[in-house]
Amino acid sequence: MNKNTDFFKALESLGEENSVETALLIEKVKSAMLKAARKAYPHSEENIRVEIDPVTKKFEMYIVQEVIDDYPIDENEVNIDVARTIDPNAYVGGTILKEIDISKLGRMAALSAKQSIKGDLREINREQVLSRFESKEHECITVKVSQIDPGRGTVTVDYQGTELYLFRNEQIPGEVLEEGKSVKVYITGIVGKTKKPIVKISRTHKDLVKRIFELEVPEIYDGTVEVKSISREAGSRTKIAVWSKDPNVDAVGACIGAKRSRITAVVNELNGEKIDIIPWSEVTEEFIAKALAPAEVLKTVVTSAEEKTCTVIVPNNQLSLAIGNKGQNAKLAAKLTGFKIDIKPQFDTVTNQEAEELSPDYVVPVKEEPVNEALEEYFEMDETAAPAEETPVAEEAEEITAADEAAENSGE
Repeated sequence: MNKNTDFFKALESLGEENSVETALLIEKVKSAMLKAARKAYPHSEENIRVEIDPVTKKFEMYIVQEVIDDYPIDENEVNIDVARTIDPNAYVGGTILKEIDISKLGRMAALSAKQSIKGDLREINREQVLSRFESKEHECITVKVSQIDPGRGTVTVDYQGTELYLFRNEQIPGEVLEEGKSVKVYITGIVGKTKKPIVKISRTHKDLVKRIFELEVPEIYDGTVEVKSISREAGSRTKIAVWSKDPNVDAVGACIGAKRSRITAVVNELNGEKIDIIPWSEVTEEFIAKALAPAEVLKTVVTSAEEKTCTVIVPNNQLSLAIGNKGQNAKLAAKLTGFKIDIKPQFDTVTNQEAEELSPDYVVPVKEEPVNEALEEYFEMDETAAPAEETPVAEEAEEITAADEAAENSGE
């Protein structure tokens, strides 16, 4: 096996590793070798030629020399007698091609060529990433799990030959991903666009739910049914408010599907996450009441439209359901509607005047029952709790993102 065959095998391997077509890679290698040769032969810059042909396995470099009948002053000229030993048909005034021994270009020239090729590959990869993913920002794509790092928790996924990284803090809590499994991820953005682009993906982002519904519900995709808002605690529960532009189309029914087929497909994709489909209403009180599903609401009063606060009355036996485990249902309803919701039981410690303001039918019990301490503790905890401690993987992901965003901004 000759050196040229080895070269083309290495070239092919390099192209596969970087997802670059051989023809494009050859052009980059040609350019790099020309730069290296011109450094080695500074007086022959315009006379150097490089030929790379993967079909014939030809890889050669030449200097175009002018044939003269005198003594040559540099590498660009050759005496007629010497020229005819290379080409018997050479003549004075014509040219011949003198082959350059690539191995004698020198260490610095070879290093320069290598660095040039590396730089070209980085630029090719940057352009490929941007062309492939820039139009997919804030969209949902299907990827295949290729590798799992048990220690760091990072999952490597493949999308059409490009490796992406799903960090631990972007994975659905409790979900176990397996190598070879196809999953849907949401592209939250691309950082470092001017240097080394990093595609950020997530399975916890609330808009992943919206995109999956678009895939499963044609009425959402074509705009007949509109997703008004979403609130989500990944791995546990999502509330999604929908509205139909067509009075003949039931928005909630369209999302659920015949025999719950559509919502079941979404739930399965999200590892069994519970999903509440809420009918959106332009009547704020009605929307807030629906948002607390599956709890029943007796009365909703907007206490301040400017500060977006409201009070909701529920039957005593629905109180824990309205609040939810660790306040989850109330928190999701608040995020969905944009209102801070104060949930009160039907029979509680209130004055007659407050009772009349809340509802004409409100009855003040003779025997006072305990105030909703659980709800008060929830709101107090929600306002004062320190942020959860982040995992090392999450910190690493943020550091990478912050560094690339800073580099991109400084480049601008």
